[in-house]
Amino acid sequence: MLIFHTVDQLSGYLLHLKHKGQTIGFAPTMGALHRGHLSLLEAAKKHCDKTLSSIFVNPTQFNNPSDFEKYPITIAADIKMLELAGCDILFLPSVAEMYPSGTEQRTDYDLGFLETVLEGSSRPGHFQGVCMVMDRLLSIVLPNHLFMGLKDYQQCMVVKRLLELKGWKQTIQFNACPTLREADGLAMSSRNLRLTEEQRKTAPAIYECLQFIKQNLQPGPLQPIKQQASELLAQKGFKIDYVEIADTSSLELIHTWNGRQSLTALIAAFLGEIRLIDNTILTP
Repeated sequence: MLIFHTVDQLSGYLLHLKHKGQTIGFAPTMGALHRGHLSLLEAAKKHCDKTLSSIFVNPTQFNNPSDFEKYPITIAADIKMLELAGCDILFLPSVAEMYPSGTEQRTDYDLGFLETVLEGSSRPGHFQGVCMVMDRLLSIVLPNHLFMGLKDYQQCMVVKRLLELKGWKQTIQFNACPTLREADGLAMSSRNLRLTEEQRKTAPAIYECLQFIKQNLQPGPLQPIKQQASELLAQKGFKIDYVEIADTSSLELIHTWNGRQSLTALIAAFLGEIRLIDNTILTP
């Protein structure tokens, strides 16, 4: 696996590959890798000649400075995992390399409705930071295929919007990959490393609540089932940010279901100071 720390070195090598007609599959990460990340590379290998991953903990997408400072850093282990997974290229830049003009110089990305609901309303500025780093990464890599995980469902929609805004929709194929879960149902996440042993035992309750909603979904008002799921989480000691049911394609919050519309349930909740998110599509 080749490791690049600077934009110039990476860009030069990628230009060489593209001149040879080779396709690039890109899986961006913030490190603290797990099998969910590796599944993105597995998907990339099926579509592309070369696989590229990046590890960069992006400061502009953390609206809580403490959360940024405590984000797990496991670079040595990450590199080993990527090598064993057969990753071809790793981009490992510094903050100065990614943001040579500093992190205060911002672009305003028109995300519309997506920035007003769920993660958008709970974490003001978060998706602007996501777009800021993805704009920079995609401008450097210009991959043929981009691979991201559906655990961050709304983030996938935001990045697809970015591809439209930048005119990349026709040249960069977006691939949303299924959420990988532990045996007890907990969605794999880098933040899981911060859970205490007791919290780790409790954390799968989020998935259990999603399954409860899926199994008990009925046409009509949705507030009662959301309230029941919220109470189940509260009983387990979670501080709930949101338990919502939304249109699968638009993320418009749905209050009354007609029995036909495709729905997705989304949950964000805290265990102690650790914020966990998860989602599941409820209907075909």
